[in-house]
Amino acid sequence: MVVKRENVIENELVRRVEACGGMAEKVTVIGRRGFFDRLVVLPGGVVVFCEVKRPRGGVFSMHQIQRHKAYRSLGVVVAIVRNSADIDRLLSSRQK
Repeated sequence: MVVKRENVIENELVRRVEACGGMAEKVTVIGRRGFFDRLVVLPGGVVVFCEVKRPRGGVFSMHQIQRHKAYRSLGVVVAIVRNSADIDRLLSSRQK
């Protein structure tokens, strides 16, 4: 079995989000560690903060864990994307 690298999964995410009319922006927050890899905006106003990890062995830093928890406590959708099935679930959220 071939394990995809993180950048391959991230490129697939961007391509598929854009194909459905959305945007998958790379965001950097200066002075803040552990920020999400992509801010995904889907048609219909669905906004999702995405963390991309390789399918096997992708480990979260303590900064990422804390940031995910903080954003979820505010009611924000945080998605972990490790494979194509995760992208499928993310894109199905635009229908909610």
